[in-house]
Amino acid sequence: MISLSDTSLLAGLNEDQARVVASPETDLLVLAGAGSGKTRVLVQRIVWLVRQQGLSPHQILAVTFTNKAAREMRLRLENQLGVSLRTMWAGTFHGLSHRLLRTHWREAGLPEHFQVLDSDDQKALLKRQLKENQFDTERYPLRQVQSFINKNKEEGRRAENVVAQGEIDQMFLKEYFVYEHTCRRQGLVDFAELLLRALELLRDTPSLRHHYQSRFAHLLVDEFQDTNRLQYAWLKTLRGEEGRIMAVGDDDQSIYGWRGAQIENIHHFTEDFPQAVLHRLEQNYRSTGTILAAANGLIQNNQGRLGKSLWTDGAQGDPIRVYAAFNEQDEARFIVDIIQQHVREGGLRSECALLYRSNAQSRALEDALLRAGLPYRVYGGQRFYERMEIKNALAYLRLMVNRQDDGAFERVINTPTRGIGQTTLEKLRAHARDEGQGLWDASLSLLATGSLSGRAASAIKGFVQLIESLDEQSMTLSLHETVEQVVEQTGLLDFHASEKGEKGQARVDNLKELVSAVRHYEPALPLTGDDDPLLNLEGREALGVFLTEASLDAGDNQADEDQDAVQLMTLHTAKGLEFPLVFITGVEEGLFPHQMALEEGPDRLEEERRLCYVGITRAMKTLYLTHAESRRIYGKDTFCRRSRFIGEIPSQWLHEVRLRAAVSRPMMPSRQTSTPQWQSAATLAQASLAERALRIGQKVAHKKFGEGVILQAEGEGDRTRLLINFEGVGEKWLVLGFAPLQPLD
Repeated sequence: MISLSDTSLLAGLNEDQARVVASPETDLLVLAGAGSGKTRVLVQRIVWLVRQQGLSPHQILAVTFTNKAAREMRLRLENQLGVSLRTMWAGTFHGLSHRLLRTHWREAGLPEHFQVLDSDDQKALLKRQLKENQFDTERYPLRQVQSFINKNKEEGRRAENVVAQGEIDQMFLKEYFVYEHTCRRQGLVDFAELLLRALELLRDTPSLRHHYQSRFAHLLVDEFQDTNRLQYAWLKTLRGEEGRIMAVGDDDQSIYGWRGAQIENIHHFTEDFPQAVLHRLEQNYRSTGTILAAANGLIQNNQGRLGKSLWTDGAQGDPIRVYAAFNEQDEARFIVDIIQQHVREGGLRSECALLYRSNAQSRALEDALLRAGLPYRVYGGQRFYERMEIKNALAYLRLMVNRQDDGAFERVINTPTRGIGQTTLEKLRAHARDEGQGLWDASLSLLATGSLSGRAASAIKGFVQLIESLDEQSMTLSLHETVEQVVEQTGLLDFHASEKGEKGQARVDNLKELVSAVRHYEPALPLTGDDDPLLNLEGREALGVFLTEASLDAGDNQADEDQDAVQLMTLHTAKGLEFPLVFITGVEEGLFPHQMALEEGPDRLEEERRLCYVGITRAMKTLYLTHAESRRIYGKDTFCRRSRFIGEIPSQWLHEVRLRAAVSRPMMPSRQTSTPQWQSAATLAQASLAERALRIGQKVAHKKFGEGVILQAEGEGDRTRLLINFEGVGEKWLVLGFAPLQPLD
């Protein structure tokens, strides 16, 4: 029996970590809380098995979820063991499965030089197949067929094992059979097939199964809570009867159920391996005591947890700030003000992270950062105006403004699909080259001469009429109404709404956010007065300026990799990262937790709560939770309720703030509070009006737009924005500091 204090292999570990590293040779389930040093424990466990138990590194198989994590693990091990571990079996599920199949291609029924398909390759193959089979991709998009095939593979089901539920599934299943046949004939293996084929190889070849079960005395798997059904079956098969498995994970950080992860795997581990010993790593080395107490209080609302409570021997830290913004612009301005203060006090921009539930939320945040001149980087994703669905919508608008924009024409001619194939497009391109025309004029020419086939002619004619109709409508519509008509009438909204899961919903949210962005659009150049040509732009002129600025936003403002820049990312992307100053934005019912989760039931709601827990534990020192009293969604103001998640955090850890004022909840439950002395964002805006003898509901006169009534105000000081309904003109947003308004009563 080795004392936990008598070996250098355990130096620097806390008592719980040391117990895991020096555990006897048995199955282990390690509940490793956020910031508890689990990577170090994994590495030291392997070193212990090699140095103390006498195992060869080649008797150990380590599974991670990213190639980067596998490389880092191998590098740490090489530094400690002093030998090259290039051939050690350490990698991702897909990488290790690929290695197994390359080694035993013949037994797996594969050609020696089989090819691996990535997601785009698989999509291209299915596209050709569906076209040959005359599959109706307008009613049932290709991505639905691809999702059906991959989901069944990840559940371990070949086409012959699938029981079709209804007519649509029967259609998809038929294509699954054809796809399998094509892949076998051509020697192709997609990502899901790598795991499924590797599992079948071990299951159906006893000699190989026994060989690898004997070879790998210990299996270690990281992020176990994120395994799906197929991956868990892969691990159990490889472990066998004599091997040992160490699963490291955290059921409180299981946030990928929407892409197949099964939280049940970690919950059932001790049932599947009755001899397994459960360890908990609860000491956190990242966050303050306040942040950990808030996270613990929140996650206790989930049922069926394996249970743990994070703690630290570090500082208690400041309370968590909760900011109730008037709307998303006020929310973004507040965040920018805090970041600028952080920088003035000597902090780095890269220490600041803005986290959000939906990609669509980044638009208002990006806009505020741009206007403040703060460089930023969207981590693990695309900036708002670079996203595919946004570029598609902007391409329609560009084509309305300029019919000679061939790039826009090619982007949207068959998006959504209209049955315009490559043959027709090549004919258009050839005619355009021969006649020195743009693609739009070439289309009109070929339609006029009857040079296109009946189906192609009908599709091209429909597209031309759509653009002409949208252009004609835009002459009498406001800018945001024009954009709203485009995303609806082009079919882009329905096209992306038909996508299953989070990706489709995110694209719909982004398109809706584009409409909101245009409704609040102000030219980036400074407004110098009523005669400024960029003030109160209307119609086609406004659309042209907006498209120009959107194009600039999509290009030059992304910070360089080595530049000190604010970090923006979704909460899912933030997992595994940490920052001194964190903002979790849009903490509102229907946004976070997301409306889809609320509609799908308690399991999804619990996953949303785990996602909030992950977000909170990204913060090292300072955490802000922000929510808006109203948020413009699809061009309409929606009144929001702050998220239940804020209410589930024990009140003693929260401190509510308002712009230029604050109110604290008690730090101890027994302490009494006085009446809050703060002003809401709406009150601040009204105070700014009062300084100029104005108020909500007042009639005013404007020298250009005539008489109107002030309907709404937001912001503060000269930046206050007013929504005014002018007689015969309609509603206009004006900036108080630059609007020459005369009170009439």
